[in-house]
Amino acid sequence: MLKKIIIFYILLMTSLFASKIDLYFNKNTINNAQTAILYLNAKDIKEPKLTILDKKININFYKLPNKNNSYYALVPASYYDMNKKIKVIVSYIKDNKKDFESIYLNIKEGDYKSEVIKVKSSKVTLNTKSKDRTQKEYKEAMDIYNTFTNKRLWNKKFILPLNTSITSDFGTKRVYNNTLKGYHSGTDFKAKVGTKIVAANDGVVVLTKNRFYAGNSIIINHGQGVYTCYYHLSKFLVKPNQKVKRGEVIALSGKTGRVTGPHLHFSTRVNSIQVDPLQLIKILNEL
Repeated sequence: MLKKIIIFYILLMTSLFASKIDLYFNKNTINNAQTAILYLNAKDIKEPKLTILDKKININFYKLPNKNNSYYALVPASYYDMNKKIKVIVSYIKDNKKDFESIYLNIKEGDYKSEVIKVKSSKVTLNTKSKDRTQKEYKEAMDIYNTFTNKRLWNKKFILPLNTSITSDFGTKRVYNNTLKGYHSGTDFKAKVGTKIVAANDGVVVLTKNRFYAGNSIIINHGQGVYTCYYHLSKFLVKPNQKVKRGEVIALSGKTGRVTGPHLHFSTRVNSIQVDPLQLIKILNEL
């Protein structure tokens, strides 16, 4: 009788252990506006997804290249998320039953600097026409970022669009003309007018347009919720819906939009959230 109980217990524990999934972040703590990778290892599961309840965000998992039973999801933190713990709920189907697991991601406040910038007053105090334009451009951009392409369009490591010195880091707290406050939404690279700008990786061009703040702008969709953006350009060398390759020249740098001088502003989005581009490239290249 005792032998049967022991065997039953072993089988039960084996069954319970087998039903568990291996779930972990590449880092349990990140700064605000950074991106974490959530890894999932499990056999015989379907439709793995994650949900962040307080943000009403649903994110797909994708299969890791060249690895069986392994998945990953990109979890971005907003610039305005700081000093908090986010609960991530993972769902998946196993043996025709939907199961759930949860895990927490800690977000701390990054050590971002501050700077004061002088620009034309018309770029700070907007008239009705300019307000209407910026609102329309913002909606257009968010419609793009909220469009998800499940297919991964890149298969090589990401590169920088320009190999020059950085003149302004991502996340810098900014005051324009001592009135308008905000934060720097990208990384600025030193570039005189006419410098060649290259695509950070393979993708599809989804926007080439002159915009109020960003000036001549290009947005590239790399799939799986990843977008790269190139602002203040002087000339477009690609068109919307055009496929581009990593390292392909897509534009010339300039000083269009709200700027103090010529440079390249490079920014990124993950699952519609604006994130630190250099940190994003670093973790994408770990996949």
